[in-house]
Amino acid sequence: MTFQGAIAPDIRREIDARLADIEARNGVRLLLAIESGSRAWGFPSPDSDYDVRFLYQRPRDWYLSLAPGRDVIEQPIVDEIDLNGWDVRKALGLLLKSNATVSEWMQSPIHYRPADPFMARLAALADDLLNPRALAHHYASAGRQAAERWLDGDDAVPVTKYFYALRPALTIRALRVNPKARPPMNLQALVAVSDLPAALAVQIAELVEAKARTNERANGTRLPDLDALIRSELERAGDLPVRALRDDFVGRANALFLEMANT
Repeated sequence: MTFQGAIAPDIRREIDARLADIEARNGVRLLLAIESGSRAWGFPSPDSDYDVRFLYQRPRDWYLSLAPGRDVIEQPIVDEIDLNGWDVRKALGLLLKSNATVSEWMQSPIHYRPADPFMARLAALADDLLNPRALAHHYASAGRQAAERWLDGDDAVPVTKYFYALRPALTIRALRVNPKARPPMNLQALVAVSDLPAALAVQIAELVEAKARTNERANGTRLPDLDALIRSELERAGDLPVRALRDDFVGRANALFLEMANT
């Protein structure tokens, strides 16, 4: 399977200009700026939005305030470009709670800015913090929510919803295959590490190609083998091992944050 996540040069320039404006208007430094959505997940439609997500750092004194401001920056969607970001302190706190979103952002195959050197250390911390069962339960919940109205019936389903259930199911499978590695966010990468039968991999590739030719709401043909895969994997989240949070992880996260804040 090939990755279909290329971003047109003119779109990249527009996104970079908006990111620069966010830095200037908010007085922040971007540590990471990536695509997080169907384009990065590997199953875009022609009308897919650009879901730009970023982590940022504020000046040291902002963190010392008794009444700090919001720890997110949100922008309205304009021309199909959606930009939202989190403060790095928020991201570190969520990582300590086995948050899947922060981990996914660091796994994105599409970067709009070179990652700050601190991000390599943040990724190493995320690797050590990996709790396979907590992560699997997160994806099982997301997959069930996406599939609850159609998986047990015979009706046609929007191809987008198919993928919103399939990607979590494959993430659980990837965790079962290798519970010591953070799973990739991209569908093609998930297929590569999930030890799937060749016939299933072909069906997924064909579904990706079909979605690339249709809009986000177009219905697709039900595929019984994929339905069975989704159903089976969503039920196996509890099979994953638990990894307890160690006290030194909190200390490492705090030390990394303090070093960032003082830079």
